[in-house]
Amino acid sequence: MNITIAATAILVALGLSACNEGPKTVNTPVLSSAEQPTSAPVTQAQLQHFGDNLGVTYRVLTNRPDDNCDKAAAEGRCFVAEIDFVPGVELIGQDWAIYFSQMRPVQSVEGKEFSITHIKGDLYRIAPTEAFSGFSKGVKKTLRFRGELWQLSETDAMPNYYIVAGDLSPVVIASTQVKQDPETRMEVRPYVEPFTDMVKQYRRTDTDKLAPATATQLFSNNQNVSEDASLVANTIIPTPQKVTIHSHDKAVSLTSGIQLDVASVSSPSAEKPSFKTDHVAAALERLARLGVKESDQGLTVKLSWRQGAQGSYLLDIKPDGIKIAAGDAAGFSYALSSLASLTDVQDLRVNAMTIEDSPRYSFRGMHIDVARNFHSKAMIFALLDQMAAYKLNKLHLHMADDEGWRLEIDGLPELTDIGSKRCHDLEENTCLLPQLGSGPLAESSVNGFYSKQDYIEILQYADARQIQVIPSMDMPGHSRAAIKAMEARYRKLLAQGKPAEAKTYLLSDAADTTVYASVQYYNDNTLNVCMESTYRFVDKVIDEIAALHKTAGVPLTRYHIGADETAGAWKQSPECLAFVANNDKGVKSIEELGAYFIERIAHQLAQKGIEAAGWSDGMSHVRPENMPAKVQSNIWDVIAHKGHERAHKQLSQGWEVVLSNPEVLYFDFPYEADPKEHGYYWASRASNSRNVFSFMPDNLPANAEQWTDIEQRPFEADDRLKRDAAGQIISGPRPEGKTVSGLQGQLWSETIRSDATVEYMIFPRLLMLAERAWHHASWEVPYQYQGAVYHQGSGYFTSAMRQAQAQSWSQLANTLGHKELIKLDKAGIDYRVPTVGAQIRDGKLFANVAYPGLKIEYRAANGPWQAYQAGQAVTPPIEIRAIAADGERKGRSLLVH
Repeated sequence: MNITIAATAILVALGLSACNEGPKTVNTPVLSSAEQPTSAPVTQAQLQHFGDNLGVTYRVLTNRPDDNCDKAAAEGRCFVAEIDFVPGVELIGQDWAIYFSQMRPVQSVEGKEFSITHIKGDLYRIAPTEAFSGFSKGVKKTLRFRGELWQLSETDAMPNYYIVAGDLSPVVIASTQVKQDPETRMEVRPYVEPFTDMVKQYRRTDTDKLAPATATQLFSNNQNVSEDASLVANTIIPTPQKVTIHSHDKAVSLTSGIQLDVASVSSPSAEKPSFKTDHVAAALERLARLGVKESDQGLTVKLSWRQGAQGSYLLDIKPDGIKIAAGDAAGFSYALSSLASLTDVQDLRVNAMTIEDSPRYSFRGMHIDVARNFHSKAMIFALLDQMAAYKLNKLHLHMADDEGWRLEIDGLPELTDIGSKRCHDLEENTCLLPQLGSGPLAESSVNGFYSKQDYIEILQYADARQIQVIPSMDMPGHSRAAIKAMEARYRKLLAQGKPAEAKTYLLSDAADTTVYASVQYYNDNTLNVCMESTYRFVDKVIDEIAALHKTAGVPLTRYHIGADETAGAWKQSPECLAFVANNDKGVKSIEELGAYFIERIAHQLAQKGIEAAGWSDGMSHVRPENMPAKVQSNIWDVIAHKGHERAHKQLSQGWEVVLSNPEVLYFDFPYEADPKEHGYYWASRASNSRNVFSFMPDNLPANAEQWTDIEQRPFEADDRLKRDAAGQIISGPRPEGKTVSGLQGQLWSETIRSDATVEYMIFPRLLMLAERAWHHASWEVPYQYQGAVYHQGSGYFTSAMRQAQAQSWSQLANTLGHKELIKLDKAGIDYRVPTVGAQIRDGKLFANVAYPGLKIEYRAANGPWQAYQAGQAVTPPIEIRAIAADGERKGRSLLVH
């Protein structure tokens, strides 16, 4: 679901990481005693002054493993990094420590003055050794260390280092705070030294062939998309099933607005559902934002009923009026969304045409993680607006994980009192430990939760836009926030003399001595599935969430368990050893406990009329015959690593399969292969909008014909029937008649700290998610039910298909640049403005951009920015960038040599 490793193949190696049952000091030198400088205890004011004036610089020296790497960890792969400390004032004593988040485990420390100790997860402590000679004003000290695997992005270096001394309040080191670029509005990390050596710093392995996204490389990538504004006028995103242009009719002007005629749909009957104008209010609001408002003088838009698939519609646009026919509120809303998509905001005109349309998939979703770093209700509202605009209909809201619990639950105040914030409380009595660069302060913007009323409002806002909210509190792994909150509850009630009440919702076995490490380096993040109090807790939480849904008028019908990445917990838990030895549930070994938990919770949900959903890895452990009839599984397997096999197997089990494949649908991954781009990158380092557009979801293995793996190497996808030695089917083609239920884009928020960065990562990729979830393209390779082997030379993806795909992308790319991105600007969405492709030939500048229609500008030697014109004479190096469609925000610039 959201691992931070580089490839599935090294999961086992990461499981053997440095994380164990407690804090671990890495390479603390053993030194002879020596007389050290002494000083009076530092005061709070002095500590604050020191933190405000300590310069910190983080740099990755190399990602190339050497002989000093730990050969037993991560297949011998490691990186070398340095942290420079340049104090602005003196600090002589040793009674201090600096805490920081380090996403990869530290293996060893070079030098004698500092030690690094692993606390929990990604939290580490830097402390002075006996050899520490003090911080002197202006004198640089450098801490060099090795870590597992690699750090390939400048955003890997987490912010908000903080210093503590004695009992003083912790102080954030000001130089490690993130800033916002005023022109791009992008989050920047001034404490990170830029990557300059793409071989040592950006290449993963000797076989890595990925070309960094320089201006020259982007120029080549963009070459086959030429600017053609004529492609735009009749284009709708997502593409409708059938469009008939009425060439004999003149263009239809919407400058006077529209007037809704609902007379024929306002009287419900047994055959027709009830209709209220509220059902399409959100779609009308979007039209109004574009300049097409409701008006008594406006063009009539007449609504009428007609039978059809859910969400289908007929939209007939003529000079004398517009007619919309649909069978439900979603259909009427989608028709109005198509009208908005056709509308050019410059002249508010659309061509006369008839559209008949229906969705490809019933599940068209977007997932957002607000657990790792919290994101505001206003941001959720803005996301829902855009989901509705592009006909997405499921919001998977991930509200609890190791790093945070984000929903108020009646009767369990500790979940949000403690679990919704991270701060410097090493005992975790008032908050969780700092993680992901959250810093020491509970008031940080990455902390927070939705009140019951907030959640009710989110449900109602989504429902008004025909979007179902699927809540998720991950379990049994990824549950540290809940575990620590309930342990705090236990201690509080025990101190009050209420031992029975204290145990009611306890999630951990204090006597469990199991040593394990989750992929995020926790050793205490898994619910104990052998304790009845765990099931009481889950039951309580689901009942309270269901009650909020009922209050909102939106029944809870699906709940996402999570069920993924459960590390090797429970093996030495007395509770579990006793349960396995004596139970009537059919559990015969510790290894069966994960499946037992998922199966039990799924039935617990089914008894409440709620369908269970989970991530494909956890769901693969259950026995299908022990699950309810209707189950959803999100496939997050990497296609280059046989990702089609689990999808086909779970389809054959009769489950509802939703594709969430990371290399194409994880929007927390970088857009381009550039160390300055935000995001994790364990499955892909370059997943731009064109990549999402190119996805062939009905034939997963066929994507091997057009894609490469994370190192830009071709791969093979074998979709033939395979059996083991006993003749049992291991994998094979999916059964005829079985297709996936839909697609879901994912945004995990470990590196996504602000609402603006959320929008940067999601948009405009969300538009291409909508395109593939709604529209089945003619160029997609038909599925081969007899089985096939796919690779770049297998030939199923024909040259004609490739040409049709390229033509379709050119049309949509022009539509984004000329017509659609301006609509995101008007909605206040900080989408990613693409970096520009460019080259200098014979002293002349030539440039292109992924979305033709966006303006480009350049400058030389920090001079004034100038509008780009093809073939302009320049003296290299020059800097080049694109501008947002509204002319306000700027894209990140690149150098052209």
